[in-house]
Amino acid sequence: MIKSITQSSDETLQLGRKLGAKLISGDLVLLYGDLGAGKTCLTQGICLGAGLENNTYIRSPTFTLINEYPAKVPIFHIDLYRLETEGEISNLGLEEIIYSPSITIIEWPEKLKLDKNPNKLMFGIEERLEIHINIKNETVREFNFVPILMPPRNQPLFPLH
Repeated sequence: MIKSITQSSDETLQLGRKLGAKLISGDLVLLYGDLGAGKTCLTQGICLGAGLENNTYIRSPTFTLINEYPAKVPIFHIDLYRLETEGEISNLGLEEIIYSPSITIIEWPEKLKLDKNPNKLMFGIEERLEIHINIKNETVREFNFVPILMPPRNQPLFPLH
């Protein structure tokens, strides 16, 4: 596990940019954290670091559920907050997105845990980068990066500098 602390939303955005610059086609990023933890801010940075144009409006897909952004590698930003059941999630067609040659970022991934086996995730997800975000105070956030079976890459994912 790799830990990083940010002192402001701007630092969170910059952390996301550094991470986004190192992500590759096929990467799956799962963002865990309470409301207001900074998941969308981090995602904005990831998208910009992955090559999305600076003037692109990047917003949480809370109501649309899935946003797609045309960067060098397509980016899918998925928010499962409003979904309650495995059936609702299955009907989204996420498997096709998750296993596509894109970068996929999922907020509220705890909803992907299987009811019958909470140690497993839906769609056979194994390779992923989990980011657990903890709110320390109004502006300070702690990010815990947990790479799980991440595919090999030309440059190491960490350190993020």
